Amino acid sequence: MRVYIPTTLAALAEAHKAGSMGPAPLDAFAVTPALREWYVSDDIEELEYAALTRAAQASLRHLALHPDVPRRRVVVAVDVADTAVRHDPDRGLDPGTLGQVRLAGEIPLGEAAAVHVDAADAERDVRAAAEALGAADAGDDDAQFTVDGAEDHELLWYATQEIPNLIG
Repeated sequence: MRVYIPTTLAALAEAHKAGSMGPAPLDAFAVTPALREWYVSDDIEELEYAALTRAAQASLRHLALHPDVPRRRVVVAVDVADTAVRHDPDRGLDPGTLGQVRLAGEIPLGEAAAVHVDAADAERDVRAAAEALGAADAGDDDAQFTVDGAEDHELLWYATQEIPNLIG
């Protein structure tokens, strides 16, 4: 199963240094039954893109909690055994948890399939979105518009061999 782990450039640098993403448990996103039902598609590429988008939204939340790190969303894609992934089917179609899964163990960074990162030109919009996130959660429509603006930027795909260049 492909999972998408939301993170930041600073946390990616730590994972690169340690050789793994952790500590466990790790929150991630994947194509879950609830995500399939919500997205109403059988196209696996569309569903995986939806899971990646959910992970990018979670990465934005990490950025909001850590204002001192570079303002670029980061998602690490990893293929793991189905048995390594847990999801809560009782949460159903709760919009806040669609596609959310938990990984029981640390993930060796060498097992990552790819890294998805905002381009440098997205930093201004991502910064504004991270700063507006709290107000958007409280129902401020203008703040939500700012948060949605970060999603106008597509995450770029990087091979895992490019991680040193991303964090350096």
